[in-house]
Amino acid sequence: MHVLHVVGARPNFMKVAPVYKALAARPQFTQTLVHTGQHYDPSLSDIFFDQLSIPRPDVCLDVGSGSHAVQTANVMLRFEQTMKEKNPDVVLVYGDINSTVAATLVAAKEGVCVCHVEAGLRSRDRSMPEELNRLVTDQLADLLFTPSPEADINLINEGIDKSKIHYVGNVMIDTALQLAEKATMPKVEGLNGEFALLTMHRPSNVDDPQVLQQLMNKIVQLSEQLEVVFPVHPRTKSRLEAIGFQDQHTGLHLIDPIGYLECLALQRCAKIVMTDSGGLQEETTAFGVPCLTIRENTERPVTISEGTNTLVGTDTDLLEREFLKVLRGEGKVGRVPDKWDGKASDRIADTLLAEIAVPSHKRAAA
Repeated sequence: MHVLHVVGARPNFMKVAPVYKALAARPQFTQTLVHTGQHYDPSLSDIFFDQLSIPRPDVCLDVGSGSHAVQTANVMLRFEQTMKEKNPDVVLVYGDINSTVAATLVAAKEGVCVCHVEAGLRSRDRSMPEELNRLVTDQLADLLFTPSPEADINLINEGIDKSKIHYVGNVMIDTALQLAEKATMPKVEGLNGEFALLTMHRPSNVDDPQVLQQLMNKIVQLSEQLEVVFPVHPRTKSRLEAIGFQDQHTGLHLIDPIGYLECLALQRCAKIVMTDSGGLQEETTAFGVPCLTIRENTERPVTISEGTNTLVGTDTDLLEREFLKVLRGEGKVGRVPDKWDGKASDRIADTLLAEIAVPSHKRAAA
């Protein structure tokens, strides 16, 4: 069975890595890894792939940035040629970026089986481009690999046949558990003892100067209670400069963007994590660290209902109350959801073998 994986941004590689390894351990599979280049990331160096134990992509489409329409169209144009050249039996797409929906559209129209890893997540917010990508991808995919039971419910409520849905668990947690022991803390000058971790990059938080100013005012105030480490995303950095924010606060440590392993280490060691990242909501639940999510909604509600996550939105008073609760030892404890056990990728591999029939002429050729 020839499986073609499609990724387009650094977080996708964390999702594809354990699946690639699980398939590589089974002789029934051959694999091609395609990077659309939707996001250029200079951190995708040899050491990055060595850490994840996966090879560099076989195909790079070099799509680059652009509007959502331009980016999606360019992926479709270039990926169609790749499909003809590689002739896969299965296309695996990951997450919810433009590359995900673009590759799905091309493969579905070519009549090739599409499998969506991390299917069924919903924020209920259609102003988010990612939500539209999820909805379209899940309607077209042939197999849907879900990370949590409520994702199954979402798909069923949208009219998707139950036979297509497979609750396998969370592949991001597979990677986090595999690499947690290798993770090392980055050097943060002036950091003393316990700290909170802050990450923030979503447009709803950083594009509105008033919202960003209010959030940063509160973060500075909280950093007087507990030091805060803030790896600053390039998008956020430009917005902070636009509002004239100055890094002159002793308890707040603004640092350059960090790698995946360093982020894992900061999460595991943090007393509190404040974030608008979907991945960090999941990883903090896996590590048992209280998480305050600076968003009005989340497509990962299991991190709230079972995990350590609390949704605070941009309500700075609520953020402060929940922050101080953690400092008093009253933070959310939670539990690790079912099937977040590091074996989601093995379940995906086994399901592919059980569910997908490879044409007889391809089996003979193999």
